[in-house]
Amino acid sequence: MIIGSRPTKFQVVVDKNQCMLCGRCVENCSYNVFRMEPEGIITNTRNCVACHRCISQCPRDAISIKERPCDYRSHPVWTAQIKENIFKQAESGKILLGGMGNAGQYPILFDHLVLDACQVTNPSIDPLREPMELRTYIGKKPKQLEFIQTPEGDTSLVTELVPNLKLETPIMIGHMSYGAISLNAHKAMAKAVSEIGTFMGTGEGGLHEALYPYQNNMIVQVASGRFGVDVNYLERGAAIEIKIGQGAKPGIGGHLPGEKVCADVSCTRMIPEGSDAISPAPHHDIYSIEDLKQLVLSLKEATEWKKPVFVKIAAVHNVAAIAAGIARSGADAVVIDGFRGGTGAAPSVFRDHVGIPIEAAVAAVDAKLRKQGIRNEVSIIASGGIRQSADVAKAICLGADAVYIGTAALVAMGCRVCGTCYRGLCSWGIATQRPDLVTRLNPDEAANNVKNLIDAWTLELAELMGAAGINSIESLRGNRDRLRGYMLDQSMLDVLDVNAIGA
Repeated sequence: MIIGSRPTKFQVVVDKNQCMLCGRCVENCSYNVFRMEPEGIITNTRNCVACHRCISQCPRDAISIKERPCDYRSHPVWTAQIKENIFKQAESGKILLGGMGNAGQYPILFDHLVLDACQVTNPSIDPLREPMELRTYIGKKPKQLEFIQTPEGDTSLVTELVPNLKLETPIMIGHMSYGAISLNAHKAMAKAVSEIGTFMGTGEGGLHEALYPYQNNMIVQVASGRFGVDVNYLERGAAIEIKIGQGAKPGIGGHLPGEKVCADVSCTRMIPEGSDAISPAPHHDIYSIEDLKQLVLSLKEATEWKKPVFVKIAAVHNVAAIAAGIARSGADAVVIDGFRGGTGAAPSVFRDHVGIPIEAAVAAVDAKLRKQGIRNEVSIIASGGIRQSADVAKAICLGADAVYIGTAALVAMGCRVCGTCYRGLCSWGIATQRPDLVTRLNPDEAANNVKNLIDAWTLELAELMGAAGINSIESLRGNRDRLRGYMLDQSMLDVLDVNAIGA
């Protein structure tokens, strides 16, 4: 039985009075929406994903896109998306995939938290005239420092300090693998973080030779598939991250379709060209905190104890207990990825229904580590749904030392968040390996955009700190007194450990 035609998601209209038949829309659309016919430009609306490439390239502004011109009959339970998903699975019998982060209608906790500001008796600080310390160190911190007086009268530090990453801003770029995104996208972000003095993750796809010049600002990842992992790879990173879970798909592994495994990706990942790159859900040598500790120590020994080791986990209900175990495993930082964390491809049912928000996860982990007296043993990096500088400030107030951004960096390079990354047809040259599409992204221009974004957020963060009467990131970290909850129930305020507005 054939299910009838479904309503289109978008309607693409070409104004024939404006169109000059230049054909740029035909050339630029990788989804085959447009075709040139004797009577003019003809559109296949069903193929449109609203990537806006056609609109950006049209010299006469002749193209317009409208969302859902014809919808399903409305119903409070059987929504348009639910019915569409059923139709698709009835036809295919397969798991539905989606890109980016959680698309569910959940409240965003960041938007229900407001930052406090100083007034008269505790004056604010002007960041243009007063020094603001945004430098951040990621790694273990000693509980106390011991010094000795030398015979010459000098003071010498006795306490041995373990390696930390020095960030000039508490904003890093998270892990997106080569394969999931293009080499030009990787180059752009690597160049940006190198100029700023922060770091980016390689993702689980290895480190391409073209990124070796930026290796001092790269965090190499070790995932369950161990793609591209060898001693050379580990030694090139400034830090190493063990990926246990991912916010967009907690409890399951990764999958890069074989169509994206070109010769270059094959070489970098050390897998056959054209083969699917599948990372299983569990690491087959990790089934306990003790097993994790063995891997942490092995990675440190392989790199002569010169590099910090992070552990990345998805934000789930028992995240605080897991993080406490990670702190005792010898890891230097725990990365917590909330359920709005982006991805190239995930089963939609996982992306939209599994995991918890980063705001609650960070607050719970910070509280647990403080309660157990081991907060200094591990840094906290918040990831998944960081959209603006205010989110950065609020995440740090809740207990994070620094944040990872991902989707925001892609948007700065031109991403329209159309959510079809897994198809490999990205019209902007970001989530694709097709040579003709990859060349559309200029890595130098994209690097400048990413750098500008992080610079702007850093300036805004300094302004927010000054308004709160705080002149260093260390004083902002875990400072919940600078936050107030708005339209949050008491149970949520208790989880966040934040007072209500007016309190």
